[in-house]
Amino acid sequence: MRAVHFGAGNIGRGFIGETLAANGFGIDFVDVNETIIDALVERGEYDIQLAAPGQKKIHVSGVTGINNAKHPEKVVEAIKTTDMITTAIGPKVLKIIAPLIAEGLTARVKENHQPLDVVACENMIGGSQFLKEEVYKHLDDSVKADVDKYVGFPNAAVDRIVPIQHHDDPLFVSVEDFKEWVIDESQMKNKDIRLKGVHYAPDLEPYIERKLFSVNTGHATVAYTGKTLGYSTIGEAVKDDRVVDQVTRVLAETRSLLLAKWDFTKAELEDYHAQVINRFKNPYISDDIARVGRTPIRKLGYNERFIRPIRELKERGLDYSALLETVGKIYHFDEPQDTESQKLMQMLKDEPVKDVVVETTGLKDDPDLVNEIVASIKAAD
Repeated sequence: MRAVHFGAGNIGRGFIGETLAANGFGIDFVDVNETIIDALVERGEYDIQLAAPGQKKIHVSGVTGINNAKHPEKVVEAIKTTDMITTAIGPKVLKIIAPLIAEGLTARVKENHQPLDVVACENMIGGSQFLKEEVYKHLDDSVKADVDKYVGFPNAAVDRIVPIQHHDDPLFVSVEDFKEWVIDESQMKNKDIRLKGVHYAPDLEPYIERKLFSVNTGHATVAYTGKTLGYSTIGEAVKDDRVVDQVTRVLAETRSLLLAKWDFTKAELEDYHAQVINRFKNPYISDDIARVGRTPIRKLGYNERFIRPIRELKERGLDYSALLETVGKIYHFDEPQDTESQKLMQMLKDEPVKDVVVETTGLKDDPDLVNEIVASIKAAD
């Protein structure tokens, strides 16, 4: 079997590509990075190293590359006969690749009625359905019924930390040992393909929220707390008990929300959160606080990793004090190389703090919570 995978970056090669190859798939990697694509075409294989004791290497073969900027027609041809389409290209790029996927699906359904799933493996909620909406904008009405019939866009949740790295070999990639890939089976069209190493769930939302409110919220908490204490890397920060205590308190709060909403048990969530903290402490993974904490305005969004759990905990009368403390620290994240950070710093200079909080969090209808956040910002001074 073959898969067309959009995005030949570290996550594409080191997570999605590794999993597909382990299931016997040949992979057509699609990207505009000439160096990587040319290397994939020339060599047809690459190595992965696990960022864990022993630093085990995994060999991936049966791969090639297509430069979609230079040869979009080759992507269309690959889609016509492929068994699966996946992406790991970044949420903002889904709109950009949607027209090409639409062209490929249009060509496919005219002669190939084998069911096909398009799985967006992005760090976002509802990624595949978002991609579907973008693809359908570029489909002619005459083919939409066939695409509806034969092509599924099942949402997915993915989780694997890839450390910052620089290698002489453009294809070599280092990834953490832990990985989780969950697919919403209710949205699949080709139910005959069930990948080993992938969990199929009838409802993806609990898993997405567990990941978002644990890994994303936790990682950002380490970054912002570490920044206020003068650290520059996650590895340095998690050696400080004050940082570990803060992330432990934050995860206890998000855990109470997950328990209130979903059918997880307390024991399994406690184990999951202990594992999350241990992943942050992995000495083989080096990550800069500047990178993990970047785009603070986005991370303060209404439905993002801090404000959403705070809102939902408040609605249920549950504690969110540690989350609130962390949010206060985000407004002090002054990182010269991050444009969003600098925009936030300028907003705080030019506008009243309360106005900045409403603008960044979208909390227009909860003045009490806005005042709590303002107080947390001042407390973090």
